Amino acid sequence: MNQEVELIEAFEKQAQRRKDRREFFKAFALTAVAGGGLAMATSIQRAAAQATLTDGDVLNFALNLEYLEAQFYSYAANGVGLSADLLTGSGKVGAAVGARQATFKDPAVAAYAQEIAADERAHVAFLRSAIGATAVGQPQIDIGVSPTSAFSNAARAAGLIGPGEFFDPYANDENFLLGAFIFEDVGVTAYKGASPLITNKVFLEAAAGILAVEAYHAALVRTTLDAKGIAAPSLVDATEAISTARDSLDGTSEDDQGIRAIGTASNIAPLDANGLAYSRSTGQVLNIVYLNKAAVTAGGFFPNGVNGTIVTSAAN
Repeated sequence: MNQEVELIEAFEKQAQRRKDRREFFKAFALTAVAGGGLAMATSIQRAAAQATLTDGDVLNFALNLEYLEAQFYSYAANGVGLSADLLTGSGKVGAAVGARQATFKDPAVAAYAQEIAADERAHVAFLRSAIGATAVGQPQIDIGVSPTSAFSNAARAAGLIGPGEFFDPYANDENFLLGAFIFEDVGVTAYKGASPLITNKVFLEAAAGILAVEAYHAALVRTTLDAKGIAAPSLVDATEAISTARDSLDGTSEDDQGIRAIGTASNIAPLDANGLAYSRSTGQVLNIVYLNKAAVTAGGFFPNGVNGTIVTSAAN
């Protein structure tokens, strides 16, 4: 068997859990024949987006997401949220409600929570400083555990709980990791999707730095779930269910992936056939955090919406 055949078989294994990647290569070939038409179209799309959005708009969009992650991890790790001096700013300032300190039995997971909490707090402080006087304040955030909370609604949409039941990401190590899994892959795709909208090289470098950290966090969560999934396969099933639920919200593509192994290889990094991470538009990111596939301006983890200019999810 030659190398070319082996590569094709490897891609076909991935296609068992994703769309047939042969369509990707077909589209790529057509693009090459067109003499770079895709690159030109992408440039036009970015130019149009940049004509209506400033770097500050994009960074403020990211800041909303950092508030969400920082509050979840801070409460889970330490039992307290962000300090008041990190919450002020433009827009409707709200509280992070319903959270508490997580019950950890695995000291490694507890240590991971501490590290990620510190990183996310630093991201909030850094973005607020970089944006300056126009930084948005923290919007209302729902990270509670009631049957109608965002976490419970997300878990119910994934089929992890039934009607009237609740999902508590603070109850144990496994639930915490699944709660983190809901956020982390989304954060990576959000920064990758938003980065091309940033024109200032200093801000772009900063966004790239945060993207790298978010990718480390996502890989840590996925790796830990993968390891625990050896003894508890239901954890792997849960990541696939969450992944499918996210895919149902953000459009027709099936890029999102859980952690189920592909053949004999693990799936720590959710990539395409070229080994590249995928992107989400700002609207697609809001579809997920609002828990709504329609074009809306609030819901889910942000009951009153996010602050800033970018507030509407995509119409899917």
